[in-house]
Amino acid sequence: MPNPRLADRYAKSLVDLAREKDQLEVVHTDMQYVVALCNASAELVSLLRSPIIKADQKMAILDALIKGKVGELTAAFIRLLVQKGREYDLPEMATAFINQYNSINGIHKVLLTTAVPVTDEIRNAITDRLKKEKGLEKIQLDTKTDESLIGGFVLEFNNNLVDASILRDLNDIRKQFSQNHYVQSIR
Repeated sequence: MPNPRLADRYAKSLVDLAREKDQLEVVHTDMQYVVALCNASAELVSLLRSPIIKADQKMAILDALIKGKVGELTAAFIRLLVQKGREYDLPEMATAFINQYNSINGIHKVLLTTAVPVTDEIRNAITDRLKKEKGLEKIQLDTKTDESLIGGFVLEFNNNLVDASILRDLNDIRKQFSQNHYVQSIR
């Protein structure tokens, strides 16, 4: 089972070391690559978490995936994780590193979920409005589509949720009808 506290500690150590070596940007790019690898391949995550596969086999596979694509500091960090038997938490550590990097640089991660893909014009309008109304200077806007929303959008940022979807409106109406006290008193 993933351990978020452990992931945060390892990520903090890597952030501190990267700052000390003046390689924070390089390691950030590397961690984005690692997260993309883990998101693209459930088999890789299964391999990292498998107690059956030996550490040297895991390291050989990881070396093949990262060789020439990540910096020496990141490669050394991944080797250390495998040597210490902590490769299980590598996906969470990479995500924790990115979150800490964003926090250091004042970057706010925003997730926009819509029923249909959004245009660049809408993305820019939402980004501008968040900057103006919420005072967020640097925004990393990620979008995803979910047809079950029917229309409208769901916006998530800084532990806030703005749900302006048709699905929520329909659920609210359904709840009002199911709790309609007037109909029960007529019968």
